[in-house]
Amino acid sequence: MIVFMTGLALALVTSAAPSMAAENGDDPFQWLEEVQGEKALAWAKEKNAKSTALLEARPEYKPIYQRTLEILDSKERIPTPELLGDTVYNFWKDERNERGLWRRTTLVSYRTAAPQWETVLDVDALAKADGKSWVWKGAACLPPAYARCLINLSPGGSDASIRREFDTVTKQFVPGGFTLPEAKSILAWRDEDTLWVGTDFGPGSLTKSGYARIVKLWKRGTPLSEARTIFEGNTDDVASLGTSEILSDGRYDVVTRVPAIFRQESYLLLGDRLVKLDVPEDCRPRGFFRDRYLLSLRSAWTVGGKTYREGSLLAVRIDDLLRGTGRVDVLFEPSERVSLASVRRTRDRVIIQTLDNVRGHITALALDGAGWKRSEVPTPALGSADLSSMNDLTETFFFTYEDYSTPVSLWLSENGGAPAKVKSMPAFFDAAGIKTEQLEATSRDGTKIPYSVVTPRGFKADGAAPTLLYAYGGFEQSMVPHYSGTVGSAWLSRGGVYVVANIRGGGEFGPAWHKGAVKEKHITNFEDFSAVARDVIARKITSSRHLGIMGGSQGGLLVGGTFTLYPDLARAVVVQVPLADMRRYNRLLAGASWMAEYGDPDKPEDWAYIQTWSPYHLLKKDAKYPTPFFWTNTKDDRVHPGHARKMVAKMEAQGHPVYYFENIEGGHGTGAVNKQTAMVNALQYSYLWMMLR
Repeated sequence: MIVFMTGLALALVTSAAPSMAAENGDDPFQWLEEVQGEKALAWAKEKNAKSTALLEARPEYKPIYQRTLEILDSKERIPTPELLGDTVYNFWKDERNERGLWRRTTLVSYRTAAPQWETVLDVDALAKADGKSWVWKGAACLPPAYARCLINLSPGGSDASIRREFDTVTKQFVPGGFTLPEAKSILAWRDEDTLWVGTDFGPGSLTKSGYARIVKLWKRGTPLSEARTIFEGNTDDVASLGTSEILSDGRYDVVTRVPAIFRQESYLLLGDRLVKLDVPEDCRPRGFFRDRYLLSLRSAWTVGGKTYREGSLLAVRIDDLLRGTGRVDVLFEPSERVSLASVRRTRDRVIIQTLDNVRGHITALALDGAGWKRSEVPTPALGSADLSSMNDLTETFFFTYEDYSTPVSLWLSENGGAPAKVKSMPAFFDAAGIKTEQLEATSRDGTKIPYSVVTPRGFKADGAAPTLLYAYGGFEQSMVPHYSGTVGSAWLSRGGVYVVANIRGGGEFGPAWHKGAVKEKHITNFEDFSAVARDVIARKITSSRHLGIMGGSQGGLLVGGTFTLYPDLARAVVVQVPLADMRRYNRLLAGASWMAEYGDPDKPEDWAYIQTWSPYHLLKKDAKYPTPFFWTNTKDDRVHPGHARKMVAKMEAQGHPVYYFENIEGGHGTGAVNKQTAMVNALQYSYLWMMLR
């Protein structure tokens, strides 16, 4: 799952740039990076007590907490389907099952109003028996029978997890089966008795990002120490991994080296040989279909005397690819505002989801003797149509539809027929009078930045409406219309305006939109976001006095950088699980894996632009900032909690007021259980109402 630079930024660097040596050795708050350190935890608990005492006393807190928890625990929610063969699996949490049930039913039963669920694994019962605060992280099951699965359980919600082999027929963990201790492991089935495994094999086996460097094949009944090494990447890589695509018409064994985010080398394992696939390193593999390899392009590719456009989806015969010859089929070609969002596969078709000016469309492509036959899958309206669950064994697939005021509905397409609505989420807030409009702001370099404005009932453009502006803007992730019962009930229903900005760094308009905010261009991330803020102010949707900004992870870096760069822009800032110290981010947890997005701060030429938007380094004692609310999680082993801790400590040391909350669980999210999520939600919205009324 960030921001970059212009000529103005360069001028700032040359005039007032702290030296790298000073930043390496003179950080008075570096002790807060000790995640479980006694002193650091005591500091966090002290800040928690002060902030929660104030925010929980707000009149908004209790009703927002209760309503959020009701929504999260509601039995009327759509049970998200996962098709394993012709069986529907679902993971479900509610007030009786805090940590969740993994359960299943038939497709026929699932389509009814009250499916007959069979519990496969009770995570609450398992957590009690093991004495562990297990958080479900999913199950990888072996097709086509899906009888054997690798259960992924995390203590407290961290990315590091244990793996245990499970039998879905007996509904028991397999005695003597595959088991791995807690680590950031990468596991995949090759066959019933063999796993691809990348894990912490000991000193030197991990990359600097903390992921597997070595790929092995592990045979059932043998110790991990005897697993056979197939491939070794470099310590400076992000990771290396092995996978097998097990399809109805064959199996493809693939080893992938990831030298950097959005780059990879892929190899087919043919017998005992690894054969490199001759495709662009920055392409995105989209899997196999029949005898073809699917890939989308992040940059133009010239092959066979023809150039294929950036953002295109291509299909190439595997035999031709290995020989370096053959025809390339174009399955999708982008236009200025139409981009590829996702690619999935059924037994006979490739299903693609595209974004047309941030609105979703679904197309099916079938391969016959004459080529590819294209058909549109009808969707309800111009909101977000997102592919859900499908597999290679059937022609059945699910997709969802939603927009900012329309609850999620689940649609099912069977055997190539027209989709039918099978489930609908209830309305968790009254949407009467709520309106959505798509507008554009002009960024500093003249680029038009689209954004959506959701206004409440009775809205008047008089500059007085409490307004929440949200964005992400990184790692080619797209912000599309999304129905949120919590945003609706905690914000819109109470009279707030909600704005979502599609800034560069995201993937809304293809790879070029993402590249527009990478490395030395990352300053455009902040310029786009601030341009949207100024545009909603200019249109009198709100004013700086009533504007709040919010973002998480990369979005946390975005809003942290925004309020330090433009202190007068907004009155409230919610900074969620953020990056902040961009001088040391590459040395903290998974940070080294993001250098392709942000740059390498250990290189003087990269630090020259990074320091111009690193929130931790932009803080000034004599500036007047809005009073922000930072929250993070102790158990977040992706974005280090030290980022938020240090930012808050430095602000306080400079005399700036700030609110802070640190949840002990939750990983890189809002909570391990629904009560924790409800608490975080109530805290941040109570803060926003306190600041923006």
